[in-house]
Amino acid sequence: MSDVVLSVKDLKKHYEVRGVFSKIGSVKALDGVSFDLKAGETLAVVGESGCGKSTLAKALMNIERRTSGEYKLLGRDADKMDGTEFRKTIQMIFQDPYSSINPRKKAWQIVAEPLFVNTNFSRSECRKKATEAMEKVGLRPELADRFPHMFSGGQRQRIGVARALVLNPKILICDEPVSALDVSVQAQVLNLLMDLQDQLGLSYIFISHDLSVVKHISDRTLVMYLGKIAELGGREEIFEKTKHPYTKALLASTPNVQSGKLQRTRPLEGELPSPLNPPSGCAFHLRCPLGNERCKKEVPELRLLDNRFVSCHHPD
Repeated sequence: MSDVVLSVKDLKKHYEVRGVFSKIGSVKALDGVSFDLKAGETLAVVGESGCGKSTLAKALMNIERRTSGEYKLLGRDADKMDGTEFRKTIQMIFQDPYSSINPRKKAWQIVAEPLFVNTNFSRSECRKKATEAMEKVGLRPELADRFPHMFSGGQRQRIGVARALVLNPKILICDEPVSALDVSVQAQVLNLLMDLQDQLGLSYIFISHDLSVVKHISDRTLVMYLGKIAELGGREEIFEKTKHPYTKALLASTPNVQSGKLQRTRPLEGELPSPLNPPSGCAFHLRCPLGNERCKKEVPELRLLDNRFVSCHHPD
């Protein structure tokens, strides 16, 4: 049996933009994304705001209906799975622990909500399993009857993690799960996610803009730019031997302290082009120091080079 738990092929999500009387154009939020996720692996997805990270998460969760493309969960076509089977396979942890949980429900009721919808368990059984899920994420059973306003931000995010785990899924999509938390709490939640992965054999798609977090938690990293994959490779390939100019620019924009001194590097210049009117050829050529006439006219193919996939005419 293959160890691939999620296989995505040519996933696209286009949004129509309409004026008063007619269609103006379409925004290609995702434009042909393909990748595999292996059992027990953490695949990080990074890029600037507007590159398509969260759209990818929503498309995989069927929160947004994709325009085209297909994906398989545990070898099965996602479109052929019923809702309950789908939700027992893949779940999502949301970015904001304040808006993603119902303030009018008790903690155990929030965690048990997937059980109420997808199982025939009695209310007492749902409460028992919800309390067990809370204990897995470090929340004591006596906290089960508290309301969200009685918890800190880190504790609320633990409630979100417990809710995602209560159906025992194999895949978790983590959409910037620590970006709304204090730095001291971020480390606790990240360590919790890594411990749960080891204990339960989970596979993560970890969406983030914080490359220091990504370097700490990821096995492989997928770098996106304007709805397409710029580079996809292992931790060493992306952080130590990167090929794509955009990945290099992202890494250069990250604060780096070495030998007690802050290393100042040239940040990425220019604005992300409008996805409603993307540039011809390579979408990055307007901001790329290596851009030339070929880059303006020809879209680079995603190809395998030195143990990673890269979409660039000048990868060296």
